[in-house]
Amino acid sequence: MTLFVPTTPPDASFKELGHSWHVDIVDFVRHDAPKILVILLVSFVLQRIVAFFVNRMRRIADAYAGRSPRASQLRTVAAILRASCYGLIGFIALLQILPLFNIDLKPLLASAGVVGLGISFGAQSLFKDMLNGIFILIEDQFNVGDVVKLAGLTGTVEDLSLRATTLRDGDGTQYFIPNSQIATVSNLSREFSVASLSVSVDASADPDRVTALLREIAAEVRSEPAFKDVAIADADILGVDKINGREVIYPVNIRVKANQKDGILRALRRRILQRFDQEGIPLGMPTSTFVMAGAARSHGRSACAVRY
Repeated sequence: MTLFVPTTPPDASFKELGHSWHVDIVDFVRHDAPKILVILLVSFVLQRIVAFFVNRMRRIADAYAGRSPRASQLRTVAAILRASCYGLIGFIALLQILPLFNIDLKPLLASAGVVGLGISFGAQSLFKDMLNGIFILIEDQFNVGDVVKLAGLTGTVEDLSLRATTLRDGDGTQYFIPNSQIATVSNLSREFSVASLSVSVDASADPDRVTALLREIAAEVRSEPAFKDVAIADADILGVDKINGREVIYPVNIRVKANQKDGILRALRRRILQRFDQEGIPLGMPTSTFVMAGAARSHGRSACAVRY
């Protein structure tokens, strides 16, 4: 007895497969593609809205004269708002688009939870970075544009996020500091700075004369047009602060606007050199003593001291 098994011609199989694909593509174009376009369009609109407010905040910050604290705060909030909102918009859009491709989010979310639990043990510093970054913003410890000392580094804050802080020092070197490494913040751009200068004078000079001359020089420097708006108080001449052999130290302190002490210190040094030379007041030199005892004992002589 012979059995005949009916077979489907290869051409018919390809036709059925092509028809199935055609139906799926048409169904995707009719139903899912418009949804994806709407999601992308809404995401783009939200992104443009965020960009509008960020640019608006930056323009307001640029309108402030100088480096006011308000301008620094606006630049800092603008940078963080941009990064946070862009990440949130992208994440929500991805969650809305994946189900349209018949990708079940439940296993992904469950797997992400397990993986996230494992990662959390190795990424504790990341959460510490973000937590510390939140406290930096809430407490307003520093802002973009401030000159600060962080983790042993000094520079200008170029960027601030919840993850890290970017500094640029005077040599142009850029530093990326994780916020978890910031234990102590020294902000050099808040309210005022103190321009301190220690003047070394020879002990032969009259202390009262030196003090009066330093006070006069400091008043002249402050009255200059370039520093009239920089110094916010008269110089504080404390008198004799230290005596080191023939060297006498006279400290001079001038309260100036925040982060603007270098220029007035250079002008003060130049004036002091000129006036001390005119008045015949000698500058001090450190005195050192060397005791040569070994050679003296070997020749039966007493030890001698050499000072210079």
